[in-house]
Amino acid sequence: MRILAVLVVALGMATAAAAQSPAPAVKGETYGAGTNADGAISVNELSSKMSGNVYSGKIVGKVTEVCQEKGCWMKLEKENGETLMVKFKDYGFFMPKDIQGKEVVLEGEAVVKEVSVKQQKHYAKDAGKSQEEIEKIKAPKKETQFIAKGVMVL
Repeated sequence: MRILAVLVVALGMATAAAAQSPAPAVKGETYGAGTNADGAISVNELSSKMSGNVYSGKIVGKVTEVCQEKGCWMKLEKENGETLMVKFKDYGFFMPKDIQGKEVVLEGEAVVKEVSVKQQKHYAKDAGKSQEEIEKIKAPKKETQFIAKGVMVL
């Protein structure tokens, strides 16, 4: 009886872990509400397309970082060396932790937000940054963030 209880608990934990960690990123795979590349603009065009610090639509870009805790955020590379923070609407879905280096299409909304020191440190920790790098974060910053309701791997 005890063995059965241990097996049931182990199976439940394995199922929960699998549900939280999406399968590896595969071309054509969609997440959240899904999307397609029709009408998508480059992440590099985003700032010029924003109206009143807001943009609604689709963007395409290359993933440079992803949250290594749960896949609950990622960053896209911009040609100027900066990155665009991407979060997922209502934490409704997560991305595979191996998606770094993949091209993706996102559908949702971009907004300019102020990110506190505490939140920046949290993101740095999630990304696996060293304690030394985390301690260098000393001031809040304004940044454009994209809240995706759907993602597709290209």
